[in-house]
Amino acid sequence: MLDLELLRSFVSVVDAGGFTRAGERVHRTQSTVSQQIRRLEDDLGQQLLNRAGKDVTPTEAGERLLSYARRLLALAEEARDVVARPGQDGAIRLGIPEDFAAYRLPRLLGSFARARPGLRLDVRADQSLNLKRDLERGDLDLALLKREAGGPEAIAVWPERVYWVNSRNHPCNAKADSVPLIFFPGGCLYRTRAIHAIEAAGRRWHMAYSSSNLAGIQAAVAAGLGLSILSEISIQAEHRKLTARDGFPPIDRTELALVAAPQASPATLRLADRLAEFCEDVYAKAA
Repeated sequence: MLDLELLRSFVSVVDAGGFTRAGERVHRTQSTVSQQIRRLEDDLGQQLLNRAGKDVTPTEAGERLLSYARRLLALAEEARDVVARPGQDGAIRLGIPEDFAAYRLPRLLGSFARARPGLRLDVRADQSLNLKRDLERGDLDLALLKREAGGPEAIAVWPERVYWVNSRNHPCNAKADSVPLIFFPGGCLYRTRAIHAIEAAGRRWHMAYSSSNLAGIQAAVAAGLGLSILSEISIQAEHRKLTARDGFPPIDRTELALVAAPQASPATLRLADRLAEFCEDVYAKAA
């Protein structure tokens, strides 16, 4: 079993970039922190830190351990907090797609949290591929996921409305020999659908612009750097929807699913009910 104190010292050394500054953070002497790191390395049988040079940096093994160490320390802190306040709601870890994070959903979440002063709400906006992975390994309690239609059982699902989009003011040539595309990095559901659709039509493509955030994709489309696929709520005034007349038939068979972790808490299920109502309203208005 990994010692949390040793992990805390390890994280502090990495964050501080040295043993002396780390010791100040954890209220230990430099030699004590150094000994703790040695003990952790002996326990794992791996060198975790590069000690040569002015700054201390993690080795490859240290980098692999770092994210686990942070999660273990955060989980221990959460458990301590919940047990110390048994009458409270605890915490809910929610994952949402980035387009919903930029929509009206934050207002609903703020209202939900204010009505429960004892609740800690941790929200993360990310690609659905990452949210699904974290939900499965227990790092999230509830998630809204974009996925292929007909996926596993969920609390609720809604068919998605997504569209090919070009720039309204600076349109790129949608009929070019190689179609310029703008998407998230690999793993994005829309990216996969776009590539399959273009290749099925016998056309070539290239990735003209890639961004890890939705705002970057929206801006690149508006600037005329290429085409993308966006959900109804992500399309802006600077964008123009493309249709079959433009040579881009509709993209279907994707859905938004609301999925909870097994043994979800009562507070998590209450939030799921609110999210389901919210999504029903969003898709009813878009119909």
